[in-house]
Amino acid sequence: MTYVPNPQRYQDMEYRRCGSSGLKLPAVSLGLWHNFGAIDSLENARNILRLAFDSGITHFDLANNYGPPPGSAEETFGRIFKDDFKAYRDELIISTKAGWPMWEGPYGDLGSKKYLVASLDQSLKRLGLDYVDIFYHHRPDPETPLEETMGALDLIVRQGKALYVGISSYSASETEKAIQILKELGTPCLIHQPKYSMFDRWVEGGLLDVLGDKGVGCIPFSPLAQGLLTNKYLNGIPKDSRAAEHRGNGAMEEDQITPDKIARVSKLNDLALQRGQNLAQMALSWILRDSRITSVLIGVSKPAQVTDSIGCLQNLKFTEEELTLINNILS
Repeated sequence: MTYVPNPQRYQDMEYRRCGSSGLKLPAVSLGLWHNFGAIDSLENARNILRLAFDSGITHFDLANNYGPPPGSAEETFGRIFKDDFKAYRDELIISTKAGWPMWEGPYGDLGSKKYLVASLDQSLKRLGLDYVDIFYHHRPDPETPLEETMGALDLIVRQGKALYVGISSYSASETEKAIQILKELGTPCLIHQPKYSMFDRWVEGGLLDVLGDKGVGCIPFSPLAQGLLTNKYLNGIPKDSRAAEHRGNGAMEEDQITPDKIARVSKLNDLALQRGQNLAQMALSWILRDSRITSVLIGVSKPAQVTDSIGCLQNLKFTEEELTLINNILS
């Protein structure tokens, strides 16, 4: 059956300006890190993507190595895009990245111009696209001059293969240097994608201040600590969870779920219920409460989780008492 998007899809989603740019992103974006690989159900992936777009999520985030196996998430998305979303390309923000190992030999990893340009060419073929909206350098490369890596991002924009560029997992000082180099090249840094959740707050140690001061957007990944900040693990480790499956590729491992963390999660869950939210919704709201955050990346394994996550937008305000209680629970 031909896919026809929900005509009311833009009514309930919040869209936020990305830093000082002209681009707006949905407050909730969909990441394809997990559950879109060749080992996963194509039908389920299609249903997730359709519901996301029907709900006003216009931004789909990928990387060259997403799968498993690496590259297969882009292939899955490309297949679904061709069937369902090609007519709506101008309504979509599609991003991908390079920076982690992708192919054998010295040119398939890190941050050289050779790797970044070749990787994006491969990604575009898998995606079936002429360009991506955002291309990221996925992680810092201590062995390559930052000028070369940022120069590659500038080149990619000038070649028309990406409209905007960003960086991921750079420290505050590395970010400040990258922003300056890109500014001098004439291709501004649009956005930074850091890992950020209630259990991983490193961005509060200077990175968010840099992004706010420089007018660069921020889109955190792993906001639910790979499922820990949900009700999934309150009563142990479910057999169908990422932790139980040992999927690798950055997924939650069983030994990360400690009794101490579960105790904290339980207290956070109690507060979420008092706020009229479930724990996942509160964890997303807690990140989005900061005006320096452009969007938050969710990862889902089933369509219902898309709707549930978007529910966070109904209550983004926290009292000082609530924030103090959260800090006390986490400290």
